[in-house]
Amino acid sequence: MLNISGIHEGYVLDHIKAGMSMKIYDYLKLNELHDATIAMIMNAKSKKMGHKDIIKIECPLGSIDLDIIGYIDHNITVDVIQNDTIISKEKLSLPKELKNVIRCKNPRCITSIEQELDQVFVLTDEKNEVYRCKYCEEAYSGK
Repeated sequence: MLNISGIHEGYVLDHIKAGMSMKIYDYLKLNELHDATIAMIMNAKSKKMGHKDIIKIECPLGSIDLDIIGYIDHNITVDVIQNDTIISKEKLSLPKELKNVIRCKNPRCITSIEQELDQVFVLTDEKNEVYRCKYCEEAYSGK
């Protein structure tokens, strides 16, 4: 039997679509959290979903951007843990604005020339999950 202990402080990301945990790992840049302990459980059996992934992140609270998780899949469950206790369950939604998560593909966009500018996208169509570049209004949909 697989046994992964609880965490003292950090996050548990649950109900991740099977196979998506590595994408979340990359988007959250978890490899850059040097003081974090990360456990990924992939393809776990789930009554609700059939199969799912789970990520446990032991790190200081505030170390990860929950908006990124909302962008990837706002149905993921996020448990916030402090002192070995779940202190809240975060309800995710599509973020109204994304900063430095996706890059503008328009070669004429100012962000292609000015490398120090943040890549900022604004949610313009919630139903179809379409974001537009704040600077050139190039549309971006899909993850």
